[in-house]
Amino acid sequence: MAKKKSPAKSKKSSFFSKTLTFIRKAVIIYICVTVAWVLLYRFINPPITWLMLQRGIERKFDGKEWKIEKHWLSFDELSNNLKLAAMAGEDARFLQHWGFDLQAIQKAYKKNEQGKKVRGGSTISQQTAKNVFLWPGRSWIRKGFEAYFTALIEIFWSKKRIMEVYLNVIEMGDGIYGADAATQTYYQKPATSLSKGEAAMLVAILPLPLHWTPKHPTRYNYYKQRLILRNMRNMGKVKF
Repeated sequence: MAKKKSPAKSKKSSFFSKTLTFIRKAVIIYICVTVAWVLLYRFINPPITWLMLQRGIERKFDGKEWKIEKHWLSFDELSNNLKLAAMAGEDARFLQHWGFDLQAIQKAYKKNEQGKKVRGGSTISQQTAKNVFLWPGRSWIRKGFEAYFTALIEIFWSKKRIMEVYLNVIEMGDGIYGADAATQTYYQKPATSLSKGEAAMLVAILPLPLHWTPKHPTRYNYYKQRLILRNMRNMGKVKF
């Protein structure tokens, strides 16, 4: 004769069952919403990012005016020199990898182990996912979300679209976002016709765009510009 479950055990079993059902539904809803969000931005340009909002609020707290300067340019309108410079300075294997450059990650890890502080090997795809879909910050939780959104844009967007979004939303100065706003500010010209040197210098300031500016480059900026120009020459013509 089968034993009857005690009321306490029955309640406990029911609680776990309901919890698992809730978690399962929450995960399914999250995946559906985020996939729809990524698909939407495949065709519609992101109007604003979390970083833009945060920087705008920080300016207000500092007693400054609200400032978000940006002007979207399509992939074909953006200077080819700038696209090549972005790859040469940030992600040389952009067209080969699927969002994560394992070689760059391993290299960065080894150098960090040796006590040499280097950037973490983030690809253009990872930076785009972070800039468009996530909040600023450094945590393993955010890194996990970053990896998830990186995989999604690699699946649902083309490399052209990833590069286009990257060059239009990236922070390039105080209240300045995207290539066209930056080139209008620093070079008084649109981002449709940048020289190789100008494009390389724009990319050279990207690690610290609030501290560095193409108007007054540091010795390190010039050094980075030369490296980027050398990499651009080595890469030759790139076909997307």
